[in-house]
Amino acid sequence: MKIGDLAKRTGLSTHTLRYYERIGLLPYADRDRSGQRDFDASILTWIAFLGRLKTTGMPIRDMLRYAALRDEGEATGPARRQMLENHREQVRTQIAELQECLLVLDTKIDGYAGDEQRTKENDARPTTSRKSLRSRPAGPVTH
Repeated sequence: MKIGDLAKRTGLSTHTLRYYERIGLLPYADRDRSGQRDFDASILTWIAFLGRLKTTGMPIRDMLRYAALRDEGEATGPARRQMLENHREQVRTQIAELQECLLVLDTKIDGYAGDEQRTKENDARPTTSRKSLRSRPAGPVTH
């Protein structure tokens, strides 16, 4: 598969694919008679895996280490597993932190929903004269 086709199928730019190849995240592609890269379709699975690692925040240096171990073969299986287990713990920690942030956001959003409800309730009340509004003490607004 040519690099343009690979880019379309992965959503990565040809520039990114060449960069990944240059730094060692992708194996060097065979070249056809005209010297163009000709990637094997199996590269799609590897690129999808790299995308997951990137999405979960794995630094490129760690992805490079993993790729190097992968290239060394089956004997590095335990080391690769350990890398992924360590990264999984970091992802779990990040998810827990994001859950806490989500709770704060939900609470704040619920507060605004309460403001909207109070506004609707006040709009439904009979109107008062301007004079009676001036005589009410002004309370603090909290948000």
